[in-house]
Amino acid sequence: MSETVTRRLWVAYGPNGVVGKIQQDAEGYSVHMAGKDERLGVYPSMEIAKNAVHSHLKPGSDRPEFREH
Repeated sequence: MSETVTRRLWVAYGPNGVVGKIQQDAEGYSVHMAGKDERLGVYPSMEIAKNAVHSHLKPGSDRPEFREH
């Protein structure tokens, strides 16, 4: 019997391009900021992961647009 792992990916776009990504897998929602090698963290929900991306942008930045890929 084989096990299928489903992964979903959302890319976060700011006014100047990609600022990060969120990947859903068996662990939860992993957040990676653009230009960083290590993941920021793993969160239990998509909304918390989106907030984590937004909170790591420059103060006063608009919330990025998240597009599923």
